[in-house]
Amino acid sequence: MNSSIHFVELDNRIITATYRNLMIKAKVLLVDKTSGQPLPDPVTTISSPLPASQLRIRLPDSIKAGLYILQAFNVHGERVAQSAAFEVP
Repeated sequence: MNSSIHFVELDNRIITATYRNLMIKAKVLLVDKTSGQPLPDPVTTISSPLPASQLRIRLPDSIKAGLYILQAFNVHGERVAQSAAFEVP
């Protein structure tokens, strides 16, 4: 199954992204593009049984300016999708 996640926009510290073919309980993490390290917060868990939907992720104030990506992991911890890089001002 080809899973995907696409960054749509960042507005008022809320990320909007769309996804396809992510299974229930898949996790979406915010990853610092420069270091490659996933951030401990926010972590979003897919709860919709629909094969395609939209995510809204509120960024905590602790997230600094920089380049980030979204990565999706299945329930086994395997990376199944990654977004293009986007900038947090």
